[in-house]
Amino acid sequence: MPTPARPVGRSQTPDGMWYRCNSCGEILYRKTLESNFFICTRCGYHFRINPDRYIQILLDEGRLEQLDIGMAPADPLQFPEYDKQLTKSQEKTGRKDGLVYGRGALGGIPIVLAVMDFGFVGGSMGSVVGEKIARAIRLARTERRPLLVVATSGGARMQEGAYSLMQMAKTSAELGLLRKERVPYIAIPVDPCTGGVTASFAMLGDVIISEPGALIGFAGRRTIEGTIGEKLPEGFQTAEFCQKHGTLDAVVPRRDLRETLIRILSILWPASQTANA
Repeated sequence: MPTPARPVGRSQTPDGMWYRCNSCGEILYRKTLESNFFICTRCGYHFRINPDRYIQILLDEGRLEQLDIGMAPADPLQFPEYDKQLTKSQEKTGRKDGLVYGRGALGGIPIVLAVMDFGFVGGSMGSVVGEKIARAIRLARTERRPLLVVATSGGARMQEGAYSLMQMAKTSAELGLLRKERVPYIAIPVDPCTGGVTASFAMLGDVIISEPGALIGFAGRRTIEGTIGEKLPEGFQTAEFCQKHGTLDAVVPRRDLRETLIRILSILWPASQTANA
């Protein structure tokens, strides 16, 4: 499901039938959005979509063999209202936590795919998200399948304190082992991708690709300007700005993402590698 932007006439129209573009204000019919990969037909704005949509768009036959579906977060710090936040997000998304991963195929190439869900506690990375990413990396390493991660996050999950911050080191260490085995990792940070996720696995890909207009960064614009005492350039932290300054390898429209990934994998992971996997 896309993230609706100020639904139009909610009291007079079925929920989610019309959407207003966050960028140009165009009123868009849901079925038109669906047929256009949830991209505004007027200005090209990319609506946020959930993991199910990315799975349908990217994978052969839109099929993912999901693993560790029942893994759920704990509340180690007894943080106020955290249990209620988790329950609310679980009911909203139908997931135990904010990431799905498993085995799939892309252009006939067996891969491991992990996709974060920004709709689950703001896409924050807690211990379950970090552990699932680590397991996805290990699966890619042991089965010698290229790894793809679609990352969208508000950063570390403060309700889990240091348990959340530890996931940055854990996932980065696992990626170091994957690289030693020379198994490709393609990172796909999408709007928004910030904080500890950007500072760890989202920026450690052999190839890093994003979508047009995506917000990618660590701290917020106002925080950075207040720290350095300078005005930041226009478009700072957009995917296009990041590509221009070498943080990203490519900015690819969502409709072209699957074919682009297939071409990249055909170079990084030729048929002989797949046959030996």
